[in-house]
Amino acid sequence: MSVAPRIAYFSMEIALEDAIPTYSGGLGVLAGDTLRAAADLGVPMLAVSLLYRRGHFQQMLDSHGTQSERPEVWSVEDTLTAVDAKAMVEIGDRIVHIRAWRYLVRGCTGHDVPTYLLDTDLPENDPVDRELTGTLYGGDARYRLSQEVVLGIGGIRLLRALGMTSLERFHLNEGHAAFAILSLLDEQAEGARLEGELLEHCVTHVRERCVFTTHTPVPAGHDVFPQDLVRNVLGTEYLRVLQALGARDDINLTALALRGSRFVNGVAMRHGEVSRGMFPHYPIRSITNGVHPATWVAPPIRSLFDHFIPGWQQDPMSLRYAVGIAISEIHWARTRAKALLIEAIERALEVRLDPQALTIGFARRSTAYKRATLIFRDIERLRAIAEQIGPIQLVFSGKAHPADGSGKHNIEQIFRAADQLRGSVTVVYVPNYNMGWGRLLCSGSDVWLNNPIPPLEASGTSGMKAALNGVPSLSVLDGWWVEGHVEGVTGWAIGSDRDAEQYDAEQRDTLHAAALYDKLEHQVLPCFYNRRGSFLEMGRSAIAFNASFFNTHRMVLQYLYNAYGHSPAVTPTPLP
Repeated sequence: MSVAPRIAYFSMEIALEDAIPTYSGGLGVLAGDTLRAAADLGVPMLAVSLLYRRGHFQQMLDSHGTQSERPEVWSVEDTLTAVDAKAMVEIGDRIVHIRAWRYLVRGCTGHDVPTYLLDTDLPENDPVDRELTGTLYGGDARYRLSQEVVLGIGGIRLLRALGMTSLERFHLNEGHAAFAILSLLDEQAEGARLEGELLEHCVTHVRERCVFTTHTPVPAGHDVFPQDLVRNVLGTEYLRVLQALGARDDINLTALALRGSRFVNGVAMRHGEVSRGMFPHYPIRSITNGVHPATWVAPPIRSLFDHFIPGWQQDPMSLRYAVGIAISEIHWARTRAKALLIEAIERALEVRLDPQALTIGFARRSTAYKRATLIFRDIERLRAIAEQIGPIQLVFSGKAHPADGSGKHNIEQIFRAADQLRGSVTVVYVPNYNMGWGRLLCSGSDVWLNNPIPPLEASGTSGMKAALNGVPSLSVLDGWWVEGHVEGVTGWAIGSDRDAEQYDAEQRDTLHAAALYDKLEHQVLPCFYNRRGSFLEMGRSAIAFNASFFNTHRMVLQYLYNAYGHSPAVTPTPLP
């Protein structure tokens, strides 16, 4: 029950399901949730990404928290369907042949969103080029640049080889996909040299068809390549076009995407503000991220929704009606969701957590700005809070990029803190964070902790998943939490709204650690242990106020009407 795709969604990574390791973190999970919501809504969309035969990596942790990595093993043939079409791109002085594998994202109404994963592991390719779709975010700058050529230029050509001629919008999910603009310019020029008035004419037409979403407020997170490397990989002619489009020094793919897109957005209200400061010459708007409810809800919570809010999967905005669910029902579902997490941790780590103890979850990519160790800044105060008010269990998870030394060091610090707190505060670290563990941790924790350095959290979606499962957040006011936070109703804030503008790094961290301990001591633990009904009401409010808005159904509809333009061709299929 599908119609011809009119929107092509390009993303460097997409989290399709647990068994397909074609993602590393939030960007890929957001992409997968976007496609699942589009399928539910009947949106005529397809997606393009890379295959990654060795995935991102499997994380191993020793008894000291030292991380090592190995390739992920999965069966491409058992999970994907090969398609006959092929395309070619020039990388350096070689022709690289590309094929694709298809995965169908099926919505709750039967609509499919086909996803094409590009693969260069073909016998006709040079051995070096066969590895280009081997590892996500692996290799050096040339490897990354070559992958982005395959995604952007190769992706457009592969779609044409598949006969996709009716596409009206091309959504570039982060700057990794910006080279699609070069391929579209080639098509528009019909073989003529791209320069002068013709170039401006082609840019005008291509811009009208492209949409760009930027996901990072960190300058280092935007892909930038030296011109000599770009000349070596893409060739002199493409470099000349990039220079004509405004590149003066290094080639910045975010700048290319901004120049070539009709609509640009950040992924939260605050992120839109930050992005406009980074790129002041572009009208950058905001469409706040969401999560796909049916993917991230725990089975006991799903049963609750099925019974009390029929139709919630198709219309998650109706989760607003969770305000009418009895607290006793919320308590039953939350107890079961927590039990599922505790059972999974016992199987994986042979550690038995206390089902009655306050369990705080923290799971995301391990990197310095996420400040995973902030809660250990004053270990004696944390110990005293637990001993005076009630037990605390901390459950961490998250991979550090193999090249991120500070991220790896953070994991080791957590293991050291666990040793120091042994007997007073339980600390466990779940290795190899993935979709399955994300579902368990976000739904089974009692409180979700998030304390990145503001304003570096573009959006953050783990707290949205927690809210969906009735778990309040304890978070700095950054990313989505600026919009979702109602103090004492949906969770608690750490610090104030503009701390990053008022203090240096040391003062800010000291202030946030003190604020975190104050909230734990005076609000979170007393509410959990002494006013359990009020605590459960907060979980219910998190569902009603946050989950009903911070979902990808609302987000995709905003893209349809604000970014894609709601012409009849890109309007979602009417639901039965």
